[in-house]
Amino acid sequence: MTYTVYDDIITIKLIQEACKVLGVSMEAILKLFGEYFFKFCKMSGYDRMLRTLGGNLAEFIENLDALHSYLALSYQEMNAPSFRVEKGVDGKMLLHYYSDRSGLCHIVPGIIEAVAKDFFDIDVTMDILDMNEEEERTGKKKHVVFLVVQKTPRQMRRAKPDRSQEGPDIQRDQEDFKAAFLRMKEKYLSVSSCPVKKSHWNVVRNMVMFGKGHLMNTFETVYPERLWIEVKTFCNAFPFHIVFDESLRVKQAGVNIQKYVPGLQIQKIRLDEYFSIIHPQVTFSIFSICKFINSQFVLKTRREMMPEAWKTKPTLKLRGQMIWMESMRCMIYMCSPKLRSLQELEERKMHLSDIAPHDTTRDLILLNQQRLAEIELSNQLERKKEELRVLSKHLAIEKKKTETLLYAMLPEHVANQLKEGKKVAAGEFKTCTILFSDVVTFTNICAACEPIHIVNMLNSMYSKFDRLTSVHGVYKVETIGDAYMVVGGVPVPIGSHAQRVANFALGMRISAREVMNPVTGEPIQIRVGIHTGPVLAGVVGDKMPRYCLFGDTVNTASRMESHGLPNKVHLSPTTYRALENQEFEITERGEIEVKGKGKMTTYFLIQNLKATEDEIMGRPKIPLGHKEASTQGHQENKAVAVMSYADSQQPSPNKEADDPEKSAPEDSQVTGWDSVEEADDQLPSDQTKTYPLQSDPVLSGFCALL
Repeated sequence: MTYTVYDDIITIKLIQEACKVLGVSMEAILKLFGEYFFKFCKMSGYDRMLRTLGGNLAEFIENLDALHSYLALSYQEMNAPSFRVEKGVDGKMLLHYYSDRSGLCHIVPGIIEAVAKDFFDIDVTMDILDMNEEEERTGKKKHVVFLVVQKTPRQMRRAKPDRSQEGPDIQRDQEDFKAAFLRMKEKYLSVSSCPVKKSHWNVVRNMVMFGKGHLMNTFETVYPERLWIEVKTFCNAFPFHIVFDESLRVKQAGVNIQKYVPGLQIQKIRLDEYFSIIHPQVTFSIFSICKFINSQFVLKTRREMMPEAWKTKPTLKLRGQMIWMESMRCMIYMCSPKLRSLQELEERKMHLSDIAPHDTTRDLILLNQQRLAEIELSNQLERKKEELRVLSKHLAIEKKKTETLLYAMLPEHVANQLKEGKKVAAGEFKTCTILFSDVVTFTNICAACEPIHIVNMLNSMYSKFDRLTSVHGVYKVETIGDAYMVVGGVPVPIGSHAQRVANFALGMRISAREVMNPVTGEPIQIRVGIHTGPVLAGVVGDKMPRYCLFGDTVNTASRMESHGLPNKVHLSPTTYRALENQEFEITERGEIEVKGKGKMTTYFLIQNLKATEDEIMGRPKIPLGHKEASTQGHQENKAVAVMSYADSQQPSPNKEADDPEKSAPEDSQVTGWDSVEEADDQLPSDQTKTYPLQSDPVLSGFCALL
């Protein structure tokens, strides 16, 4: 987030991880980060501002503190470092870096070297001469001194990887450079760091000789013999200024600063009695001020020294420049009120007229008022963006749930076509295998039990059956009452549809043993009928659309179930032929009369000769020495083991069938049967089954309950 302040601990952790990934030192990472940060600032719109900071590298560095002070108007919590430059001969400089953020000083060489190369077309090297901690008012402050050396063209040529130039001269030059570096370091450690001790002629000489040794400017300043300005005029022209001596005694003050800090009218008061230094964070002494003479100073009034009526107002902050007057041994502080907006101006009971017309603080307040409004708008946009990201994530989760429910009700490719608003064309499948099952004496069970017991029994049974659909890759078409219908080879054509449905039927028979009859307390008995043949399939209806199967194959499969026997899997002749020589044990039932079909020779499926019960049930293989699950229910919660078929590389029609809860919505599907003549079938009492009409209101309510 652009305007969010992040802790330095996060930065250090990121750098440490980068060191591990890249296998380089922390100093190298920080230097590269400094180079990139400079490029990032240019890309962020600060290019022109940075280019105009100074005409050379020294001026650029000296004005960095002023830039940070300006940016602090927008970024209130910014904790920027402070820089001070001591110029030497032959293009050498001493760069003093002060910061209360430890561990980040190695960013500075990356930034300065990139600035020198980009803005001033010079190559510089930076080495650390000294590093220590200085005790200041706000705690320990890191003080690092860098030696900045400009590379000469000869050094730049030798820096190129030209092996032909290597020789004794290069080694001798390197030794000379090291010796010069040590002399410079000794010289620095032996001199004072206070810039005011230096002769002004040395400063002028260094400015003239800086760079390649040529004169930078031939302009000479002319000063008058006396100052042609009255005392009152000066104090009114500069309403916010203070002059104080080495002992911090106030000698002079502007008219408006006296107005808002009445104590300054008292002669010989100490400045530190009424003000404290906010930036740079140093002790209030003439030595510390001289050490940071190039920095912008921010002073804040002490609340306890203000009049009683003013103590409820916000404290006044002043921002300005310290100038040392050597001849008078005094410091003049030329400043302006530090205000960010018109609201802060009003809170301090001040007006724009209190600020001198020539002072740019007036324009700064008005411009920054607009800037603050833009920042607030940017913050709102970023917050909205974050909210939209979270909402988008939640929307994706809800969309996934909706798609899961939709795919449980309709085949995936059909559901996708309906989502796109397309009309789903009916499909013809030349061969498939359909299975029907029902519960023996279900009508009697319903008459003798509470509805909740019936629902619990069917839910337990259907959950186990639903799980088996994913094991064998068959498609669950619908359930009506106690009737359960699946199909193999639809909607995804597959060659092993008969084997899959046969194994599914064997699994149904095993699963039924674990479902108890609520009346007798014994396992329920089911009848299963299977038939193979062609069907038509398509989606019917606009509201609650259903994927339906049409054709005589549906009726014949239903006849196989209704003419079957308890705990038997009844096969039609076409299914028998499809399962021949497929490692199944099948016995012939004989010729029976099938209503609407005449005499048919049917068969009973006994077992799969090659597959174990665990494989048919899709139970995961348990390694040797591992404890078996205590109940079948625990096994159902595990991942479903899919049985292997010759064409098992084809995708399973129902991807979510391994989760019974996700598969549950399929129970509400309805198929398009061509007839309901089963209601007229006259079978023995233990084989009788009643199919209620689809328009029966009792059926609709019961399906809704399921």
